[in-house]
Amino acid sequence: MVGDAASRLELARGLLRRMEDRSERSDAVRSAPVGPAEDAGADVVPVAEPLRPLLPAGGLRRGSTVSVASGTGSTSLLFALLTEASAQGMWAGVVGVPGLGAVAAAEAGVRLERLALVPRPGGDLVAVVLALLDGMDLVVVAGAQRAGLRGQDRQRLAARARQRGAVLLALGSWPGADVELGCSDVRWSGAGRGAGRLCSRQAVVRSGGRGSAGAGRRAEVLLPGRSGAVAAVHAPAAVLGTPVRGAPAHGTPARGDERVAVG
Repeated sequence: MVGDAASRLELARGLLRRMEDRSERSDAVRSAPVGPAEDAGADVVPVAEPLRPLLPAGGLRRGSTVSVASGTGSTSLLFALLTEASAQGMWAGVVGVPGLGAVAAAEAGVRLERLALVPRPGGDLVAVVLALLDGMDLVVVAGAQRAGLRGQDRQRLAARARQRGAVLLALGSWPGADVELGCSDVRWSGAGRGAGRLCSRQAVVRSGGRGSAGAGRRAEVLLPGRSGAVAAVHAPAAVLGTPVRGAPAHGTPARGDERVAVG
């Protein structure tokens, strides 16, 4: 484990250098001339289809800050937000989640070769996140409250995300986030039938936030589904992805920290 501050910062920068070398081809594709329709979609980082109705743009707007409420289902929801982007060759970094389960991430559909981890940034949280925002499409930051992140630090990180066209994903509370997501009404299915193994977990995912996200939306999804990835629940269309006026931005997530390896 890296001990001192300078070494931890150099680790983050080293990750960026290796990713820049490996992603030259992807960068060339992104910078190639495209038609109007493709150009419009370039401002949005794609997400798995069951989550698209929750987001005003049908995906994560580049330059935005998105918070995922802590609680049961939060890690699975985080993985679900990363799967489609990593499948399309985009890079994601996760900072401050020492117990992140690589096996669970892979089962959820995250491409591990496109995932950079800085589990313990220590006092360099802001510097590490700033460095990753310079070279990645999505950056996840956790432990902001434990690290005593100040309001001006949050503003600085959000501003860097806007400048670089990256998406800042905060695991936990993040005042001023453009979009807020959270899980409620979580329940497992599968136990008591056959071998009695848990097969999937159904949850209501709620979204809210500022601007067009403020009205609030909800969708029932399997998080995870039987395959390990997020899946849609076959329910009446009126329930899925419909605005919920007056609903809290992230519902009422269950209390207690979710274990990252199985969340």
